[in-house]
Amino acid sequence: MGHHCGGVSWTVDLVSSEEARPDPVSGDLLVVLGGPIGVYEEEQYPFLRAEKRIVRDWLAAGRPALGVCLGAQLLAEVLGADVTPTGRKEIGFAPLTLTDTGRTSVLAPLAPPGEEPVPVLHWHGDEFAIPDGADRLAETPGFPNQAFALGDQVLGLQFHLEADHRRIEDWLVGHAHEIAASGLDPRSIRDDAERHGPRLERAATTVLGAWLDALGSGSAVTGRG
Repeated sequence: MGHHCGGVSWTVDLVSSEEARPDPVSGDLLVVLGGPIGVYEEEQYPFLRAEKRIVRDWLAAGRPALGVCLGAQLLAEVLGADVTPTGRKEIGFAPLTLTDTGRTSVLAPLAPPGEEPVPVLHWHGDEFAIPDGADRLAETPGFPNQAFALGDQVLGLQFHLEADHRRIEDWLVGHAHEIAASGLDPRSIRDDAERHGPRLERAATTVLGAWLDALGSGSAVTGRG
């Protein structure tokens, strides 16, 4: 999967939290995606062992990685931080509060000075601790650790910037049981996606573009998604 930003061509390897490839990945950037399981459920979902090995080897090589939701939790665990279930859910669109460091980070467009913060999509029940040496960037009232950065190379996001608001129905149908069990009304999430989605999409493009630019120079190679 290719990406061009700031005149630099990046090749992105996607590691799905549904099935990890046992062979090493190659490319410029690793993106570790989300999924409805916990990083601690290796016995129930053995592919997590292979996925953690891929992430561990990638980070040990000093290569850049982006983690989203479960992906961020996997990055955090590989970096030595705890990931634990909270017994509660955070589902739907809600704004972040950026830390002092977060306000000067690539996440700054999510809370523009003098404007209402941009609601992002949350969909999780576990939480990660901040790895040693990493900066805590964002929080919400129920989850104090919403994002972390380890230098310019590693970015972990508990929330979803990548979600396409035009495809929110996929989320609502795929997680129908979880939504009902949480006492939520899917119509409210659908309405929020229509209301906040376009602004979130613009902000997400700015955030991710700024992060890619901050990585510095890269080379285009053949990638695998």
